Parts: sequence; C-alpha cells; structure tokens
Amino acid sequence: METRNIFENLSCLDHRYSLSEKEVFEKLSQYISEEASVRSCAKAEAALVKAHLSVRGKLTESIEKKLDDVASNIDPQEVYAEEEKTQHNIRALVNVLKTKVDPEIGPYVHLGATSVDILDTALSMRMRDVTQNVVLPELKALELALCNIAERDCETPQVGRTHGQHAVPITFGWSIAEFVSRLGKSILRIEELSKQLKGKLAGPVGSYNGPSMIVKDPEDLEKRYLAYVGLEPSEYSNQLVEPEYLLRLLLEMNVAFGVIANLADDLRNLQRSEIGEVFEYFSSTQVGSSTMPQKRNPWNSEHVKSLWKAMCPRVITFYMDQISEHQRDLTNSASQRFMADYVTGFTMAVNRMKKVVSGLHPDAENMAKNLENAGGKVKGGVLAEPAYILLGEAGVNDGHEVIRKITLEAEQTGKTFFEVLKTHTDAYEKITSQLEKLGVADPANFFEHPSNYCGLAATKSKRLAQKYKELMK
Repeated sequence: METRNIFENLSCLDHRYSLSEKEVFEKLSQYISEEASVRSCAKAEAALVKAHLSVRGKLTESIEKKLDDVASNIDPQEVYAEEEKTQHNIRALVNVLKTKVDPEIGPYVHLGATSVDILDTALSMRMRDVTQNVVLPELKALELALCNIAERDCETPQVGRTHGQHAVPITFGWSIAEFVSRLGKSILRIEELSKQLKGKLAGPVGSYNGPSMIVKDPEDLEKRYLAYVGLEPSEYSNQLVEPEYLLRLLLEMNVAFGVIANLADDLRNLQRSEIGEVFEYFSSTQVGSSTMPQKRNPWNSEHVKSLWKAMCPRVITFYMDQISEHQRDLTNSASQRFMADYVTGFTMAVNRMKKVVSGLHPDAENMAKNLENAGGKVKGGVLAEPAYILLGEAGVNDGHEVIRKITLEAEQTGKTFFEVLKTHTDAYEKITSQLEKLGVADPANFFEHPSNYCGLAATKSKRLAQKYKELMK
C-alpha cells in the first residue's frame, strides 16, 4: 500500500500523536484505520457468503478458510482504484472480492445485501473490537493506577477545597477515590455497551425484500451472517441499524473523557507553585520552558484537558447522526467517518493520563504543611465546622454564630482558631465534653491538628480502591 511521510499528514493525530503515543496509535490502527475499515467490510462480505453457503449445506472448512484469507488480505489500494471507476465504495469492494474467490462462489458475494448491511455491520465490528481490545485495557490500566494511589494514600492528610477555598480536611487518597468511583462506573458501562452493538442483513428499507427472494427464512439468514462476525441483529432496522446502540457507547466514552479531564484539571491545579502538593514525572532531559530553565510545567495534564476540549464537542455530531430521512439518506455517511478521530483522541488522552498517574509524585510533607496552615485568613479555620457541630450536639442553639464570631476574632488578632477557641471557656468546655463522649483521644488538643478531623476519608478510600480493583478484572 502507498505510504507517505507522516509529516505531510493533515491531522495532528497522524503525526504528533502517532509519535508521542506510538504504541497505542499502532493498536488503534489495527481496528479503525482506513485499511481496517476496508478489511472489516471484506470480513462482513465473507460472512455473508458463508451464511449463503451454510443455508445451502455447501460450506466447507476449506471454503471458509479461503474466504477468511481473502478478507484478511484485501488490498485497500486495489479497492480504491476500483472505486475510481465505480464511484461507489461497496460496489468497488464487491468487484475486487469477486476476482479473489472461486467462480462458483462469486454469485454469493453481496447477494441480497444493500451497502449498509455491510457498512453498519462492519462499523459495529470495528467499534466493538477497538473498544474491547484497546480502549478498555487503557481505561482499566488508568483505573488500577488510581486505585493504587487511593489505597496507598488513604491516610495521607490533605486540605479539602470547595470554590477554590480551604474547606475541611480530607486525605489525598480520598481526593483520588472520587475519580476511582466516577471513572470505574463509566468503564463498566462502556464494557457493557460494547457488547450490545448490532448488525443487519435486512435490505434497502429493512423489510427483508431481497433476502425473501433467496431463502424462506430471511431472519435466519441474517442471524447466520451476523454470527460469523460475533454480532446479533438489530431489533428494528430500515436501511440503517438503529443508531442509538453506537451513540450510547460513544456518549459513555465522552462521560469517561469528562471524568479524566476533571482529574487532569485537579492535578494541574495541585501542581501550582503556591500549592505544590503533587508533581508530574519530569525526566532529566525534559525542558519545562523555553526561557525559564527552572520551570516544570504540568503539560501532560494540560494536554489531556486540551484533547478533551477538542474532542468533547464532537458528540453533537453523534447526536445529529441519529436523524436520517425516512428509511435513509446519506447525511451520516461522511460525518460517521470521524468517529475514528474521536476514539483515537479519547484513547490517547487516556494513555497520557495513565502515564501522569503512574508517575505522579505526591508531596505528603507539603500537603501536611498546607493543611496545618489551612483556613485562609484564619489559621486552623478548617476546624470551625466540627466546633460548631459539637456545640449543636451540646444543645447550643446558635452554635454556628458562636463559632463564626470566634473565627472573626482569630482573623482580627492574627491568632490561630484553636488559640482563640480556648479563651471562650464555656464553648470550649462544652465542645471538649462532647469529644470525651465520642471517645476521642486527647480531646483538649483535638483542634490543634486539622488532620484529626478526616471523617471516613481513609476508610472509604480504601474500600473504593479495593472494590474497583476487583471489578476491573
């Protein structure tokens, strides 16, 4: 097949990303390249011939092997050359295939099929195979890497943040467990949906007009045809397979993409100089800035988010491909081809995120330091919540207001929240008494260290990590 210098390609997926993510790119190419597209259509045509021969009791092992060999070794360049004459992609493929099989088999090639019986079936084959053999393994590898961090750092204290402000203490494992849970559910759904893709052999309007001229039971022929490629027939089809099967799979990929972009954004922000709680792996020869030698930019995380920005809006096209006039028009023909770009961009983002997570360096010391100083203008203010809750438990009706005034006093005096709290004897004694009832060790100094107040972060982090490790098997 004709090749070209990759730097003459128009899409960045085919030059920059094919180099930076070479291994995953080559895996994807096996399933969703143009060569793979032609080959999958040839396999569908071969399956149709097998179905015809099996109905007639004429299918032998040698014929089946010959058909498989022909389909697997089809030359896309030869098909494209024929298409220049026919101006029709499937008719071109059929013409080429007829020259590759024995003359007595030739009449069965494409017999009773319309183009989309082949195209939609082949597309379902490709999307199923690329999802199960490339996308899901990449996703599961990322998920397991996240599980390892959630479990390993389940007790590593960190300040929680809401609205960009310090909230209450959590653990780093807990912040990662969020993505373990969100991504894990999406992975399981993608796996499920990949098994639900359908094919068809129902003719130009879906009512089996052509096949009914060939066999007594057209639906049996359809089932035989699809069984050879590992698919089931669509419950209903016109000229097209119901588009929602594929749409749901792509939409769930986009859900997972959003989760990964969210993770990338959080990790990028945690690498800010003024936060400095995690760091991407940085090789000894890597350059962070063309002019500032000291910089180590979180460029991989930024890249993931950028890929999401480019690919996420494409779901609008997938939605639009739902609509086809009457039994079919051709408005989804060109747009559908760009699914390959989407799957490629998504998988490369997953692969890059996997590398980020696998080489992530949490700075536990800086996390602890940030937590100890957390609270904005009120050092230790992240413990204002438990103080007010304990006052409420002690029967104080306006506990929230009492503690709010204490935080204001701390802000005005420059003292820590704990230092000011102790001066409010009545409130402090009530709070300490409640801590004693809870069996808290050293209740008098509970508010000295924010890491004392992490709730179930460690327990749930470990639980979620273990759950999704098991589910990824």
